[in-house]
Amino acid sequence: MLKSRLFTRSLIPTTMAAPVRQAIQKGVDRTSLGYKIRRWCYYKSYFPELGLRKDDIIVESPETGHIIKEALRRIPKEEFDARNFRILRASQLSMTKTTLPRNQWTVYEEDEPYLQPHIDEVLREMKERKHWDSV
Repeated sequence: MLKSRLFTRSLIPTTMAAPVRQAIQKGVDRTSLGYKIRRWCYYKSYFPELGLRKDDIIVESPETGHIIKEALRRIPKEEFDARNFRILRASQLSMTKTTLPRNQWTVYEEDEPYLQPHIDEVLREMKERKHWDSV
């Protein structure tokens, strides 16, 4: 009986990783209600009309300023220049109380995070540094 349990267990995937595997295999389900709500909320916010991306609106606060500055230092120069252009253009549009034409808005499906991975990396490094300093 023990042998048959081990055999069947190896054929059944673990339940914890199953949703992740299913999501990877399926990709993004554009017909799901959750996807439609996220997309609707994205377009109801003001920043796509100004041509900004999600990572462009991350604000440097006194608590997180050094983390954001370090992450910005790590992104490629072309991406940094594009970010500055988008922010300056958005400022200009906001001052003139206009928006971009609809064909120039940021597209939800193409808005990939470019800064958040660097922020996560800086936070991991700070956590590791704090751990090693306390040892």
